[in-house]
Amino acid sequence: MNPELVGRVFAPTSPYLVGREKVREFSAAVFATSPLNTDVEAARAAGYTDVVAPPTFAVVVQEHTLKQLLSEPDAGIDFSRVVHGDQRFTFTRPIVAGDELTATLNVASIKSLGGHSMVTAESTIVDATGAHVVTATSTLVVRGDE
Repeated sequence: MNPELVGRVFAPTSPYLVGREKVREFSAAVFATSPLNTDVEAARAAGYTDVVAPPTFAVVVQEHTLKQLLSEPDAGIDFSRVVHGDQRFTFTRPIVAGDELTATLNVASIKSLGGHSMVTAESTIVDATGAHVVTATSTLVVRGDE
């Protein structure tokens, strides 16, 4: 793993339009049971413009930034050796259907542990106005040679 990646900021992703049905499908997949996740009227009654995505929906948007990192030629990452180590979210507000989100990835740290490398990547996700929505932080473990 290339330690010179620390501090690298990748180009913002193309905007991702959050679809109502994508939120509903994701909600079903993660067994989210709140009517805010599936019922437009319930979400509007609670003050939202549309259905509200479960908190972990942010990984759908973050995935686009992680693809940038994993495909970076000088990163030295063999995807077949990558496992997910940790995931965290810091929200300013929930993601709502209709949001147009853009994400920017920053490589926060790279650590070696035994023969393995751990890379922590922060994806800052903003809406169409540039306002912060969520920062998704992932730690990926790149397994060393067996």
